[in-house]
Amino acid sequence: MTHALNTAMIFAAGRGERMRPLTDTCPKPLLEAGGKPLIVWQIERLAAAGIRTVVINHAWLGEQIEAALGDGSRWGIELRYSAETEALETAGGIANARHLIGDGVFIAVSGDVFCDFDYASLRERASKLASMDAPGMHLVMVPNPPFHPKGDFALNDGMLALEGEQRFTFGNIGLYDTRMFGDLAPGTRRALTPYYRETIVHGRASGELYEGRWENVGTPAQLRALDEELRAR
Repeated sequence: MTHALNTAMIFAAGRGERMRPLTDTCPKPLLEAGGKPLIVWQIERLAAAGIRTVVINHAWLGEQIEAALGDGSRWGIELRYSAETEALETAGGIANARHLIGDGVFIAVSGDVFCDFDYASLRERASKLASMDAPGMHLVMVPNPPFHPKGDFALNDGMLALEGEQRFTFGNIGLYDTRMFGDLAPGTRRALTPYYRETIVHGRASGELYEGRWENVGTPAQLRALDEELRAR
């Protein structure tokens, strides 16, 4: 039985410190490049891949995000919002939004990533994860950017390893099984890092290398460069 991959979560709760002063009055995911908020580029790609429900968590200036994006109907999807009074980090954000995500395997991506990745390509991976006895994950890795030369994990024959020669950087695009977060109470602050390590150690973390267009838009200079490039297209 194939697993229907139709839910995604976009992490949008961060304060965007490196983007200040732009983020003092505007949440980072709503900063524009090429005439569109960063998060809208993501929503469009997810919608094009057949994702029908997108959960967005927010903390800093979150009401602006809800006001700008609405219910998602203009993209033919349903947007659901998980408000956090203070950012709960990634695993905490997922646990807090579990009731909106539902059960099963879902895509999670950072709201400040700009990429041409085809989310529909993850369907087969999602089916594999859903059929596993214990919860696993699948991470999309990218070549190491200049600011992160040592990478995060090694990739061997489609499986992630903590140590190894060929190391790559996690591209902030992943498939996760909600069973992984069953013991985490909503409202708990928790990073995903320990979950990565544990799942990799137990051999339940697959990975792929994506060498297409990918950028983690972190500073005003990066945003400006991306904006100029997109407007020139």
